[in-house]
Amino acid sequence: MSSREAARQFGVSRETVAKMLKFSEPPGYRRIATTKRPKLDGFTAIIDGYIEGDRLVPRKQRHTAKRIFERLRDEHDFTGGYTTVKDYVRIHHQRHKEVFVPLSHAPGHGQADFGEAQVIIGGVQQKVHFFVLDLPHSDACYVRAYPRAMTEAWLDGHNHAFAFFGAVPQSIVYDNDKCLVARLMPDGVRKRTEAFSGFLSHYLIKDRYGRPGKGNDKGKVEGMVGYTRRNFMVPIPQFPSFDAFNDYLEEQCLARQADVVRGHKVSIGERLKVDLAAMQALPATSFDACHKQAGRVTSQALVRYKGNDYSVPVAYGHREVWIRGYVGEVVIGCKAEVIARHRRSYDSDDMIFNPLHYLPLIERKIASLDQAAPLEGWDLPDELTKLRRLLEARMGKAGKREYVQTLRLLETIDMVTLAAATRDALRLGAIGFDAIKHLVLCRIERRPAKLDLDIYPYLPRATVGTTSPSSYMSLMARTAAGASS
Repeated sequence: MSSREAARQFGVSRETVAKMLKFSEPPGYRRIATTKRPKLDGFTAIIDGYIEGDRLVPRKQRHTAKRIFERLRDEHDFTGGYTTVKDYVRIHHQRHKEVFVPLSHAPGHGQADFGEAQVIIGGVQQKVHFFVLDLPHSDACYVRAYPRAMTEAWLDGHNHAFAFFGAVPQSIVYDNDKCLVARLMPDGVRKRTEAFSGFLSHYLIKDRYGRPGKGNDKGKVEGMVGYTRRNFMVPIPQFPSFDAFNDYLEEQCLARQADVVRGHKVSIGERLKVDLAAMQALPATSFDACHKQAGRVTSQALVRYKGNDYSVPVAYGHREVWIRGYVGEVVIGCKAEVIARHRRSYDSDDMIFNPLHYLPLIERKIASLDQAAPLEGWDLPDELTKLRRLLEARMGKAGKREYVQTLRLLETIDMVTLAAATRDALRLGAIGFDAIKHLVLCRIERRPAKLDLDIYPYLPRATVGTTSPSSYMSLMARTAAGASS
């Protein structure tokens, strides 16, 4: 039939019939002319200028659509609505989003980063920082949690990751974290921190870095941070300690190696074999993962590190010392000697004492025994508490000094041995430092005790007074009087 007849029969215009005959299938609606925006078209260049200028300012201080609308209204007499501006800004951002090139990853290389999550450790909900090392070729990963994302955590995380895989990557991509990069030079060269430079030298790793603010330069590990948080830490994990939590994370990393990632036909574990074949062998020893600094002992035998005070033996008062901060421990030394080890505190203005450090000074200044802060909260066995009470009752100030001397035996023996020797001394009635020291030595040497008062003249002796005849006769008189009555 003719176009005119088709238009009449189907109830459409002849132009529509012509379009239908031109295409083998309906082409759908196609816009020929651009959308008319009579109130906005004269202001689009101004909006584009605002958005372009935002590229040079911090992300948190860039224009929002609302702020652009307010400036157009107040500064340029714009009479249109907010929705018109908002739609234009949204379309502008969509058209100018960055486009990325798909990347392939050679085996034997890695990417590292830190993430954050909420975890309940020891019954306390807290924010933890977890280290992630990803091998992009195989998608294998290692995750480990820490209280803080600090230098020693970075180094310790690498040590555990390398031990987990049994090999060391040829190179690792990092961001510009201040724990790793001390300064970013104008020419783009990174000046590494001293600790990180030593770490790279120890493992012979080539370090590579993403551009500042460009997380896509290490997109694999960025994605792995999110993956591990969603899959390993939902719901909020509960563990008695960080060690237990990290054991769980390691199990999850190992179990994930059986997965087949989209786009691949074999499991992560199978592809990991290719990664490991291209990686370097582990060195004979791991890197000493610590933060190092110098310090000076105060008049109270304390050394400050990261906002907290740690005790050292009083003999080192006012001396220069070196400090090594590990993830869970603080080690303090003087010259070539380690003089103190403490559990690390992540509180602020905390004071961590070892009571043994102060006993030599308390022995000389025995009046400070009752108020010595380092001894507060020291959980001692009941035998030692009873020993102090008896010594003070029998000998007064001298008894306090003997009690401190007894505690000083802990400088060379353990608490279990001292408590057992004190228990033997109390049972024998030999209440004194010399007797307890003798009993300790007998326990160590596995020989019977011989508490001879001639050999140990300082043992307390029993004083037995003689009875006078007059006292005896008066006692007999009182007895006879009582019998007659």
